[in-house]
Amino acid sequence: MSTLSRRTLLGAAPLWMAGCAMRRTTVAPFAPARLARVRVAPERVIRTIVGLRPFRPSGFVLRGEKLGGKAVIHNYGHGGAGITLSWGTAQLAVTEAAQVETRTAAVIGCGVVGLSTARLLQQRGYAVTIYTKAMPPDTTSNVAGGLWEPVSVFDHDRVTPEFRRQFGEAGRFAFQRYQSLVGDVYGVRWLPLYSLSRDGPRQPPPPESPNYEIEALYPDARQLTRAEHPFDVPYVYRRYSMLIEPTIYLNALLRDFLTAHGDVVIREFHGARGLAALREPLLFNCTGLGARELFHDEELIPVRGQLSFLLPQPEVEYMTIGPGDIYMFPRRDGILLGGSHDGGVWDMQPDPAATDRILRENAALFNAMTA
Repeated sequence: MSTLSRRTLLGAAPLWMAGCAMRRTTVAPFAPARLARVRVAPERVIRTIVGLRPFRPSGFVLRGEKLGGKAVIHNYGHGGAGITLSWGTAQLAVTEAAQVETRTAAVIGCGVVGLSTARLLQQRGYAVTIYTKAMPPDTTSNVAGGLWEPVSVFDHDRVTPEFRRQFGEAGRFAFQRYQSLVGDVYGVRWLPLYSLSRDGPRQPPPPESPNYEIEALYPDARQLTRAEHPFDVPYVYRRYSMLIEPTIYLNALLRDFLTAHGDVVIREFHGARGLAALREPLLFNCTGLGARELFHDEELIPVRGQLSFLLPQPEVEYMTIGPGDIYMFPRRDGILLGGSHDGGVWDMQPDPAATDRILRENAALFNAMTA
């Protein structure tokens, strides 16, 4: 057996390292991502649903007030970002309530904002009762798409410095909190998100926009070249975000709340007088669109959204937004296709014309994908 001396090995090192360098330079060119094509066809539709986003042009409400001898913390009006921002605004609401001398609280509403607020209260040692007229799966939150992205929350010309601060804090806290829930138990997972456009490359939010700080949260984000994606559109921006499956997630939150000895009371309120009669001295108003009637918030309006679901395709492991108004999220309960945004519309019946458009535009996108 022959052996190599240290001197021989070191002497050969330049040639060995040169060989490594040569091998590195012969790597094949970057190939486009291999993404499974979504099979869009009317016969694959399993359901079409409608939801109403609780939208306020000036953004969500996060503040306290007095109601008789009680303290009320408002936490509503999240637009299309109820799931996205729920942990963040719940954190702000619970922090706001810390100055109230009690450890007994009532949460009004059992959607994602109410459940998140209730869980954070429990984790701070509060005894919590949720009062609600509906429970999962019959809440507005169950109709949400579930992508982590704070969209349809405010009109830019109505934003105040205080809202900008709250929005940034809520977004950062929620983004970190959801990362701790990734997995099958809560139905949260990371996926690549492709933003598709025919009009031009994605422009980052300007520094004066509330979205400026949010944009920096998305990992591995960049504009792709035409060789790096299979879509038949000129501009593709890819980043990573989380998809939260509402059915799995809301059931898990409710289970956690009940396991921690929380109580749920089915009750509908038609005015603030009913809330004032509750025994709890601290109330959290997480009623979404219900706050319009309860607290006469005339700025709060519905933004109607319609979704169609296709048969599940487990091989689809990516999300798309665009071109235009359409989007696709691959959930376990079906391939979700959207979208529509009809401001001020209360009608909950699916619109066949909207269904046809959503299917037609998504079919054109995915049928044109390269293999």
